[in-house]
Amino acid sequence: MEHGDLVFFPCLAVASIEDSGAQKQFCIPYLQSQSLMQLDRHTVYMIITNFMKTREEELKNLGADFTYGFIQVMDGEKDPRNLLVAFHIVQDIITKNYALGHFLEELFEVTSCYFPIDFTPPPNDPHGITREHLILGLRAVLASTSRFAEFLLPLLIEKMDSDVQSAKLDSLQTLSACCTVYGQKELKEFLSGLWSSIRREVFQTASEKIEAEGLAALQALSTCLSRSILSPDAEDLLDSFLNSVLQDCKHHLCEPDMKLVWPSAKLLQAAAGGSSRACWKVTANVLPLLLEQYNQHAQMALHTSASISKEKIHPPSSWLQYSCFAEQQTSNHRRTILEMTLGFLRLQSRWLDEEDENGLGSLKEALCSMVFSAVTDSSTQLHLVAVRILTALAMQQGFLSSRDTDLVVDHLTRLILQESDSESCMAAVEASGTLAKVHPSAFISRMLPQLCANLQTEPNDINLNESRVVSEHSVRRHCLEALAAVCTHQSILKETVPILLDYIRTAPNGEGETNAENVVSVCKSLYRVAVQCQEDSESLQFYHQTVLPCLLSLTVQAATQDSETSSHVLLKDDILTAMVPVISAACTHLKPELASKSVSQIVGLFLDGDVSLLPENNFSSKFQPFQVNGPTELQNRLVSLLMAFVCSLPRNTEIPHLRRLLQHLLLLSLAGCSPFAYSSASKCFAGLINKCPQGDLLDDILQVTTQRIDVGLADEPSRNQAITLLVWVTKALILRYHPLSGQLTDKMIGLLSDKQLGPSVANMFSLLVSDSPDVLNKACHADVRIMFRQRFFTENVPKLVQGFNSANGDDKPNYLKALSHVLNTLPKQVLMPELPSLLSLLLEALSCADEVVQLSTLTCLEPLLLEAPETLNVHIDGLISKLLRLTSSPAMAVRITSLKCIRALIKLPLHMLLPYKQQVIRALAKPLDDKKRLVRKEAVETRCQWFLLGSPGS
Repeated sequence: MEHGDLVFFPCLAVASIEDSGAQKQFCIPYLQSQSLMQLDRHTVYMIITNFMKTREEELKNLGADFTYGFIQVMDGEKDPRNLLVAFHIVQDIITKNYALGHFLEELFEVTSCYFPIDFTPPPNDPHGITREHLILGLRAVLASTSRFAEFLLPLLIEKMDSDVQSAKLDSLQTLSACCTVYGQKELKEFLSGLWSSIRREVFQTASEKIEAEGLAALQALSTCLSRSILSPDAEDLLDSFLNSVLQDCKHHLCEPDMKLVWPSAKLLQAAAGGSSRACWKVTANVLPLLLEQYNQHAQMALHTSASISKEKIHPPSSWLQYSCFAEQQTSNHRRTILEMTLGFLRLQSRWLDEEDENGLGSLKEALCSMVFSAVTDSSTQLHLVAVRILTALAMQQGFLSSRDTDLVVDHLTRLILQESDSESCMAAVEASGTLAKVHPSAFISRMLPQLCANLQTEPNDINLNESRVVSEHSVRRHCLEALAAVCTHQSILKETVPILLDYIRTAPNGEGETNAENVVSVCKSLYRVAVQCQEDSESLQFYHQTVLPCLLSLTVQAATQDSETSSHVLLKDDILTAMVPVISAACTHLKPELASKSVSQIVGLFLDGDVSLLPENNFSSKFQPFQVNGPTELQNRLVSLLMAFVCSLPRNTEIPHLRRLLQHLLLLSLAGCSPFAYSSASKCFAGLINKCPQGDLLDDILQVTTQRIDVGLADEPSRNQAITLLVWVTKALILRYHPLSGQLTDKMIGLLSDKQLGPSVANMFSLLVSDSPDVLNKACHADVRIMFRQRFFTENVPKLVQGFNSANGDDKPNYLKALSHVLNTLPKQVLMPELPSLLSLLLEALSCADEVVQLSTLTCLEPLLLEAPETLNVHIDGLISKLLRLTSSPAMAVRITSLKCIRALIKLPLHMLLPYKQQVIRALAKPLDDKKRLVRKEAVETRCQWFLLGSPGS
């Protein structure tokens, strides 16, 4: 048959459908010849597919003859392209209820002969067909009907029992898929064999993936058996199946060596995960056993501990060592039992229904006794698991009595205040945050008073446990973390926020750096509370109306006092910096009405000194933060708080008196006040410029700003202020693609040759293209356009290269530093194609004495060495010499990164590297003795790779 003869197939098929008699029977067989070329066979499959879509009724009228004919067409097919189409046709035949007649087994055989799929696509396959495509196509066929069960399940058991890992994996995944369409009837005969195969794989396999799929298949079986509706006289297969699982696994939980404890526990948990009925059956049998085992090990631990204490007067060393080992083993066993218990409790809580009883009521006393014993044990590892069990139990509504809940909160409080191990303490803090949502009253009455009491104490060391001494600083930090964590319920929030604010109010009475550190810690806690409040509008409104006026009142009061009577603790740079994210987080999610009201009050406070917003507004002098001449330097610093507020509001919030506000900020930015004040004013000005709508106001302000910057750059005393304002305004305009951004960037590039400002301007290029944490970021609703970094790179890197080439020797490092900052912020996908053209410049940067330039250049080179080493062929000699020299750099980060680059060089062709092998190995002997462990580790790995260079199998 020639390829052209295929054009007659549609006519022949249609005629055979419409005619009667023998033609019906010979239509499909006539098309099935496997002697056809692959393309012709593919055309046959597509014709059949087309008929099944357009002539479904006529084909079904052919009865089982159509199925038989297709079986003959598919029989012996080997091409993966055709098999994908054929699998789809078989799936349609089954799911669309075509007549199968006596050909069910034949249809199964013609498809199952490909199971499991063993296919490796050829390299550079243009069709893109993978083994996974074929596996999923065949699995869809095999799992499409329960009628295949009697043929498929024995096949799956056979493949699971084979030694081929891929066959095991495919069989388990196929079984899971089949369980979605099978029922008890189909599984009954094969349950024993399936369970034996799954059990063996979990007990014996070395593959985590096969173990995971085995557990998934077991859970699917449990789910399948749970779905069937039982008649009064029918056998409950789920019950008998779970009895088999319990019989084979339960006894392993009691074995002294605990070798098969975890595999058995995983199997039991997988079986229990199938349904609520399965979960109740398994947990009712397993949890009492685990509780009994825990109590036995706890008794053994007490006995061992007592024996050690008794023999400490004259202890035989070998006996003491054995006893300590036994105590450790007992602790490990108890931890394992606790982790298994936790797994079953989590499963049980998944199936809990509010209307049903918990199902664990009879075990409540034993469970509570076990977990309270563990949480008071001396072992930190037991604490971690016990805290998670406490959380699981307390999260189940109605399971614990109010007395038990109070006891849980007391244990968490004790861990927070007395536990010296940070991991245990943090586990208790996180658990408190989770449980506070469910039991707010217990935390208000029992935990908060103790946390407050410990915040107010001032001992040098708080001895809260005979064997452990917790420093005052640690206790205070843990208290603050816990106070922030439990603010997950509005009632607790209203209790906690005033406590934290009272702590800040007492700060001016304290002294020293410790007092300032404590205030910073409180601000961090307030920030965490603010982030948690963003999910609830009522909580956020309370937080906003409570925290903002208080912080502003305290800082304004400190700034307006006489310098002789005020300690100015709250006006320190680090404290004001810590307050910025607190205020910012409280403003980013405000409702429009509250945002508009608040911004009018805040702007009025800073522009006109209107202190009506503040709760304590009896100040000794007027608040004038924008006054640049006079005794208001401390007040200037509070512009940072104004920045945190107005620059975090949504873009659609109208700022009252915006022109006047911008004018004052511009003056303050260029004034001779403190660096913190003029930097904050510049950032606030830039944040407002970024969001300012296009129009006359923006054009006028920018025109005045550029003129003032030029004047400031020409005036020696104000050059630092001018360059700070320039970089922030440039960043604000770059982010929103404003046309003036190019002109301002050119001004910055020109300043790289300035003797005084060049180094600082080079560092500021990092600010232009990196994310700023407090302003001009997406979280603050800044106008950040997509791919602004790529655009900045395209427009300005050629100018930097040109400036470098024309600069004198002293100024060249400035251009290199600016370039490296720009390159380091680019996405890797964008950077890779551009690096080869800049390679000579980057290699020259390695010789620069500036460590920042060295590190950023190495960071750029490392991905190039790993992914495109061929571009370095012509520079290999100089590159190796410079990299080896940098392994002795004073900066640890430079030493580590240079070693990584040297290791990445081994991707180059062998003939290029062999001449340098001995030189590199000798040079890498020195960093092997580096004083820093991380450097030594990197040097060992790198030197080993170079030692193996050129050896067989390397």
